[in-house]
Amino acid sequence: MTNEEVQVLVVDDVIDAAQVMAEAIAMDGYTVRVATGGEHALKLAAERRPHCVLLDIAMPGMDGLELARRLREEFGHEIVLIAMTGWGDKSDRAAGTIQLCDHFLRKPVELAALRKLLPRPLD
Repeated sequence: MTNEEVQVLVVDDVIDAAQVMAEAIAMDGYTVRVATGGEHALKLAAERRPHCVLLDIAMPGMDGLELARRLREEFGHEIVLIAMTGWGDKSDRAAGTIQLCDHFLRKPVELAALRKLLPRPLD
């Protein structure tokens, strides 16, 4: 398996932020898709199960907490969930999401830190 075969789903309601993150991950050879919200993310995940979901906590509609819950219900721990949020978010929503996820990164996300957390292809 190569990086190209590792599916990563980036979920952020700020489309420019999602696209920049997706492009950076894709440059490492991963197959990346972008969702602009929780419902969109669930649809894409149902179409093709991701190996990793990088999800924003604070989104309108279905927030990161509800998305993380639904992904865990559907896929258990078969996928890596990485939560991300801005510096000042200390809400219960953020704490709950972080507990459901495997990893947590503060925005702006440092690519070096993210690269250490992304699933590696099996050799």
